[in-house]
Amino acid sequence: MDGFTKADLRALAGPRSFERGLGYLDAVTALEVEDGSITATVHGTDAYEVELSLDGPEGLNGECDCPYGMDGNFCKHLVALGLTALARSESVPEQRTRARNRAQDLDAWLAALSRDELLALVREQIAEDRQVRRRLESRAASARGDLTEVRARMRELLDIGRFAQYGYVEYADARAYGEQAAQAVSAVAALTATGRAEDAISLSREAMRLLSEVQELIDDSDGHLGQVGADLAEVHVAACRAARPDPDETARWLVGHVLSDLDDLTDIDPLDYEDVLGEQGMTTVRELALEAWRGNRTGWAEKYLMERLAKAANDVDAVIAVHAADLAPDGSTHLVIARELDTAGRPDDALRWAERGITEVSDTTPAIDLVDYLCDRYTRSDRLPDAVALRRARFAAHRTLAAYQQLRAAAQEADCWQAERGEALELLRADTAQREWGWYSGPVLIDALLDDKDIDAAWQAATATGAHDRQWLTLADQARAIRPADALRVYRRLAEPLEKQTGNAVYEQLTSLLLSMRDCHRRLGTTDELTAYLAALRAGQKRKRNLMRLLDQHGL
Repeated sequence: MDGFTKADLRALAGPRSFERGLGYLDAVTALEVEDGSITATVHGTDAYEVELSLDGPEGLNGECDCPYGMDGNFCKHLVALGLTALARSESVPEQRTRARNRAQDLDAWLAALSRDELLALVREQIAEDRQVRRRLESRAASARGDLTEVRARMRELLDIGRFAQYGYVEYADARAYGEQAAQAVSAVAALTATGRAEDAISLSREAMRLLSEVQELIDDSDGHLGQVGADLAEVHVAACRAARPDPDETARWLVGHVLSDLDDLTDIDPLDYEDVLGEQGMTTVRELALEAWRGNRTGWAEKYLMERLAKAANDVDAVIAVHAADLAPDGSTHLVIARELDTAGRPDDALRWAERGITEVSDTTPAIDLVDYLCDRYTRSDRLPDAVALRRARFAAHRTLAAYQQLRAAAQEADCWQAERGEALELLRADTAQREWGWYSGPVLIDALLDDKDIDAAWQAATATGAHDRQWLTLADQARAIRPADALRVYRRLAEPLEKQTGNAVYEQLTSLLLSMRDCHRRLGTTDELTAYLAALRAGQKRKRNLMRLLDQHGL
């Protein structure tokens, strides 16, 4: 059990639970080390079963059956177990070896028991452990071929009744329900193993329906129910491979299942059944899928099934037909089609579909991904004016800094930026005059001028129309080498409200502004003014020890 540290425990538990866990070090008993896991009992309000495990790339994980742990938290009991294990780390290899030896000894002992002794042992476990009893009862019914009993046991195990409070299975109980439901899956799978594959097909389908009926009544945040659904899908396909049911009936069930809400739980793919269905069954699947899609061309499930089958058959035109029947108004579906055609080695067709996406948009502007795609194609084809025209239209519809930068890049490539820049800035000036800019972001005009490194024009615009503090700070930073007095006034104004606030983040911002002010004073030859300013600041802020420490560190 290598690979975790005290710091890992603190990070997972948080400071409070970690500190509380220190008080439970003497409460850890029955510690056992196995490959990849450590278990123990930790005594608190009750005796809690606790397990730590190193779960692949996700690292350290833990489970505890205390109320806090059952809510998915890394509790104080897990901290106590982890710290105890670290304290005994030198003995871990020896403990792991002993655990392996115990497992081997147990296996040898069981192998040496007589039939009557084994029966007595199993009966003892059945009497003491209800979960074991239920699991074995289900297997016994499966072995007898008692379909009525297996179905009854399956329904009982899938019933949420004993876990639901007010008709809903909370997160803390979802795992226990998932473990119980998994027993139902095992019982159905056992039918195939005992030569009753046809019954396994029937019951697995029924189990899928029953699970779908309670799915919305369970908090499956950790995916326990999803795993049960996936396991049921595996049981069904395995049973079908063993029983070789009627291809047409199976195809009809598969298509109906995939197009229903049941598939949200099991995610069954008809292509996994190709060996069961054969050509006859797959033909039926394709016919039924086509019929369903024609009846509902905008249905997500219908579209997905048709696309899946078309791609499996390498039928690009069928894939395009599916998408073309439900085109998004912003041209994003046109882009999907274009990329499918690119993948198929049909770039000319791809370009035509992308251009259709631009011309066919309705009541909106084209999706930015579509514009990017076409501009890239135009640039690579030396159609630079077309790329500029697209960027110009995009900027006219969305006057953002990003759209301005993209227009500039395209126009510079086409050697026409000066003309384009004038028109673009006029649009931004009109927005600024009408105050069409976010109060918390400032005029895009100023950001655009700053991005162009046109400091004087940006300063004039900010002075004339107003700017956000973020923009004033950028302006001051970029202009202080040539306009130190103007920059100094900005820094002082921004620093003033920070002097009334507290917090390390505030102190860091204030210190940064003071360093910029120092640079301005040096350029202006007025360092005496800075000295007086800092003396007054220190006198007024002397109780803020973290601020004083920062000022000392920077020589302020």
